[in-house]
Amino acid sequence: MKGFKWNSSLLRLVVQHVVFFLTQFTVSECADHHHTFDDVIFLNQIEEVESSSLQVLYSCSEPSVVHVEALASFDTGDTSTIFRRHWTCHPGSSKVRTVALTLPDWLVYQADWKIQPSAWVLTAMLRAWVSGAGSLDDYMSAPARAMTLLNLREPFSRPMKQHQLCLSWGLEMKWGALKDKIPQCPQEQEVAVFLSTLYASTGEKFGIVRTIQPFSDEALESLRLKAIPYPWCAFSIWIYLLHPCRQQLCGVLHHLDSKRTYASPSLFLKNSGHLHIQMHGAPGVSSAFLSAFTVPIRQWCHLNVVLDGWMVRITMTCRDGQHYIVHSSNHVFDIAFHLDDTDGYFAVGGGEFVNGIEGYYGPIIYYRNRMLPQTESEGHIPPSITLMTEWYQSCHKFEFDVRMKIAQYLQRVRENGHSDVCVDAYSQWQSKDRFHIKAPQCEAWEAPSLPQRRHVFLIAEKLANKYGPLVRPVTIGKALYSLTLHKLTQAMDTRVISRMMPLLLQAGCLGDKRALYLSSVLYSSSAGVKPRPERAWLLALLAAQQDWRLALLRLGHLHHLGDQNVPPDPDLAYAYYANIAKQTSADRQNFTSQQTFVEAIYLNNEEVLKAQTNENHDLFHWLKLQARNGVAGAEQAMGRMLFWGQQGVSSDIQTAVRHYQRGALRLEDPVSMYDYAIVLLTGRGVERDIPKAVMFLKKAVERGFVPAMNALGWYYEQHEKDYERAVQLWEQADALGSPDAAMNLGVMHSQGFYPGKPADQVMAYHYFLKSAQRGHVDGAITLAEVWNKGIPNHMSRLPNHAVLWAKWASEQNGYLGRVLRKGLDAYFKEKW
Repeated sequence: MKGFKWNSSLLRLVVQHVVFFLTQFTVSECADHHHTFDDVIFLNQIEEVESSSLQVLYSCSEPSVVHVEALASFDTGDTSTIFRRHWTCHPGSSKVRTVALTLPDWLVYQADWKIQPSAWVLTAMLRAWVSGAGSLDDYMSAPARAMTLLNLREPFSRPMKQHQLCLSWGLEMKWGALKDKIPQCPQEQEVAVFLSTLYASTGEKFGIVRTIQPFSDEALESLRLKAIPYPWCAFSIWIYLLHPCRQQLCGVLHHLDSKRTYASPSLFLKNSGHLHIQMHGAPGVSSAFLSAFTVPIRQWCHLNVVLDGWMVRITMTCRDGQHYIVHSSNHVFDIAFHLDDTDGYFAVGGGEFVNGIEGYYGPIIYYRNRMLPQTESEGHIPPSITLMTEWYQSCHKFEFDVRMKIAQYLQRVRENGHSDVCVDAYSQWQSKDRFHIKAPQCEAWEAPSLPQRRHVFLIAEKLANKYGPLVRPVTIGKALYSLTLHKLTQAMDTRVISRMMPLLLQAGCLGDKRALYLSSVLYSSSAGVKPRPERAWLLALLAAQQDWRLALLRLGHLHHLGDQNVPPDPDLAYAYYANIAKQTSADRQNFTSQQTFVEAIYLNNEEVLKAQTNENHDLFHWLKLQARNGVAGAEQAMGRMLFWGQQGVSSDIQTAVRHYQRGALRLEDPVSMYDYAIVLLTGRGVERDIPKAVMFLKKAVERGFVPAMNALGWYYEQHEKDYERAVQLWEQADALGSPDAAMNLGVMHSQGFYPGKPADQVMAYHYFLKSAQRGHVDGAITLAEVWNKGIPNHMSRLPNHAVLWAKWASEQNGYLGRVLRKGLDAYFKEKW
């Protein structure tokens, strides 16, 4: 039977059923030609197993033993003996023996305070046989045997046993509260949903981590364990490619075991567009094959991957407009591959060793012990995919029209050398007596455009005349966004927002991610427009795919907290937070004037609000004067504010470096020495000078400045490879509460660079935790990574903890700080 598999327990059970129903008679065999036969018969049917007696008719032709036993088959696949009796038989006429059928209480009565619950009984039978004295007690080889079904009640249809015991007060109260409750079977994860919505993938090493737990039901878990060397399961995967894979392999769905090596199955996309399906058997034995087809660009495709023993079948259904295109590939492996889905984790998209695709992942479902349902095999399209398809189709048509307009404007510029205003034929005829200069005549493509497209075509015309062939649709999108933003900031009424929304959406269609994000915010906040949560989510998804930081943060918050239409999903939220958290770490190493240090400022805290300043504020000028007068604290404050853009001051790294230098040279302030040494080491705002930086660091260490100890240790580790000296300084700084030192020590333990000690992930974890708790962004990011994947044999995954640390690191992003600072400045200026 195609699609159905027999296992030994099920086959044995079916055979038993057949035998039970076909053998309601006695099988007797004549031992020899005497008149006495070997025979055994059940004379009565057992109706009530609570107190029943068996009437057994038996005879034998020679001294023998009569055996009677009861067997039960459970849903776990096990079979056990629940009753057994035997007695001797002497040759002669037939005899009848009455046997009391005494079954275990857990099989006869309901579970209570004394009787434990029983496993679910599938079938039970009584059997009897006669065996010769001294022969094997084998039922199948017996000369006479009989069997009949034993009807056992279902667990909750059985009577309660009246125990001749007195309960303690506590046990009686507990049993009174539980006796009328029927326990519910726990919901089993037979179908694992890896992704229920859409995930925007930027093509980097970020993805969604999912783990599978063993079944709590013994029968299901037994079947799962037996299926490890012969898997029978299926995966349903939706993907949408915006660009081909830029590496040799891009992750679609891969499985890593507890040793962080690839396990079955691992599905990748090659740079050629083919799918790479990899399976793993015994340790060190792997095999893979390529699909015969390629995955197309800008089409939603549904992948069905079916594992059936040694064979893998993959089917791809893609929607091209109103048509469906189906491809399939089959492959039979020459190795016995294993699939233990509870070992390690599955990763959707990018991961530790591979980048994800540039595009989107749709719903992904893993059917652990069954084939694909009919709706999946027919390619049922989820509503979210339909919504995105409609957006891309309309945007593609709009972008095509804009490209055609640009080409026509450029053609006119090439022909005329300048941008004359064309005159229609009627106006030219009407003015022919007054004007003798022939004006260019309007062509069909220059007909007045639709009102909602007037602005974009005017911008296209102006840019084509000004920049010529350099004009691209994305250039027009940026100009359209700037125009819309200007109109919004000048508006005095929120009703203008509804008129500007088409322009924002057009700018987003032309590739401006800022427009996509702003549109998403407006649709979700219902400021001047009707709230449309689904469209707001879609626009944020489009912006996040283009790696826009604020959109990534928005989607992280959405999936972390959930919404009325979006359930919380910490694993999906972490995938977005991890992306912007990594960018936050990189941004802090490349700080620009477009970033602002993130500070916690509460509008009801007057003291903090008074400390906010700017270049024209009295507080700023007072600090500047104090710094000139040699006040070390003022030099430190001026340098910090100007370097990081804190307290409302715009970032000015060169001026900040001068304050660091003056504090280090004139005042010999250890804080300024450290700050000046750091910019000398990195070459930010000043020419790089490592020897000079080391000199200032050593002076700051002599004065006991803890951050300088960490920085000097970094120099020894990076430049002189003196790990012992570096670790000595870091241990000293860590004892004094340095977050950087704890982070560095964690890296040393993780990478196995700590002198005299092997790599120790558990020890590294404790240092990462310490660093994060002290406020270190990179420490928080690394700690979140550890909690997201766990440490095999030491620590399980903690996704709810991981997402909190990744969220905190994401919220320290300097570009987010810039937005918050603009909002605070507007608050001070009362521009509500």
